Amino acid sequence: MSQEPTDTARVTRSWQDILLNRRMLICIFLGFTSGLPLYVLIQLLPAWLRTEGVDLGTIGLFSLISLPYTWKFLWSPLLDRFAVPGLGRRRGWMLLTQLVLLVSIAWIGSYQPDQSMQMIIYLVLAITIASASQDIAIDAYRRELLADDELGTGNAIHVNAYRLSSLVPGSLALILADHFAWQVAFWVTGAFMLVGIVMTLCIREVSDSAIAPRSLHAAVIEPFREFVMRNGWHRALLVLLFMLLYKLGDNMAVALETPFFLDQGFSLTEIGSVKKLSALWSSIAGSIVGGVVMLKVSINRALWLFGVVQIMSILGYALLAWVGYSLLMLFAAVSFEYFGVGLGTVALTAFIAQQTSLKFAATQFALLTSLTAVPRTFANASTGFIIEAIGYFNFYLLCFALAIPGMLLLFKVAPWNQQQTPE
Repeated sequence: MSQEPTDTARVTRSWQDILLNRRMLICIFLGFTSGLPLYVLIQLLPAWLRTEGVDLGTIGLFSLISLPYTWKFLWSPLLDRFAVPGLGRRRGWMLLTQLVLLVSIAWIGSYQPDQSMQMIIYLVLAITIASASQDIAIDAYRRELLADDELGTGNAIHVNAYRLSSLVPGSLALILADHFAWQVAFWVTGAFMLVGIVMTLCIREVSDSAIAPRSLHAAVIEPFREFVMRNGWHRALLVLLFMLLYKLGDNMAVALETPFFLDQGFSLTEIGSVKKLSALWSSIAGSIVGGVVMLKVSINRALWLFGVVQIMSILGYALLAWVGYSLLMLFAAVSFEYFGVGLGTVALTAFIAQQTSLKFAATQFALLTSLTAVPRTFANASTGFIIEAIGYFNFYLLCFALAIPGMLLLFKVAPWNQQQTPE
């Protein structure tokens, strides 16, 4: 176990001390392996189904299979309470879920949607449950790994590595699918889970078993009681509502982005190539900008600043829908989306980490991140029908409007001038 202090009694350090340490490297690799399965579900799977002739309404309904992301807090106490023998509370669950994800992602491409839709649904459900469980363990591990003054930068690096992982299912796999069978694309994508498996085997457990809940009852009840007692009922409810609304607009906007690009006339290779370039530069830029800004300003102010960029990035897709087929416009829209939405996620993830207690990191982190997944699950399930009813351009204007209430809640949950002190 690292001997570096991880409590709030740490002295102020330079940005070099925060950025240039092995914990940030761990955040990169775990962020990548955390994001990969989600992008399989929201980018690779819709593209595959669309090219196989599945209608937009059905593709949108696949979002309902991602309900485990919304309800993961229900089994997160088990991950707080129990450890996998020989590997620990966090690493054990991480490794177990990563192995399931590797096999499930690689296997799903062996079936045809018009012949084996039921088996595909089972595999998608397995991917979703394993991915949600992996997120519980990784989020808790990261919260325990990072000191309070590293939360902003560490989460910025994690989030941008998370989004950078979309290059595999959203770019590389699409290009492979244009030249080989879809099965090859899924095999290659699944193999990238080895990144997380190797990292999990190399790192050490950082959680203190002495603070782990002593019973399942304590693991279930105490995290919720501690959260409410620390914040009070009024603020606790406002925080939970904020989690629901802050990313509602951009979650809807990217729900069916790959089918949107296909319907605009772009080929799989064009989509993959452009997304590779735009996602690469914008994720790197987002890491730099997000990391530097989070070192300079409070998490509250980052929520304001990054939220404005996030909401404006939705209009890039509206403009693409208005313009139609244009590789330059595709590059600009995707770049702006990755940059803006990535920054918003950075601030929100840091805010979530700030709201959690180290003793109940898995359960409280899972509860708050589950709420952020609610709009992605239920709203995304209806996006296909909304698009078919009002068209892409009006749909993205609607997404922009739905992003405004979350920004307004910042006046209550994260005032610009609020002084933040460690718990």
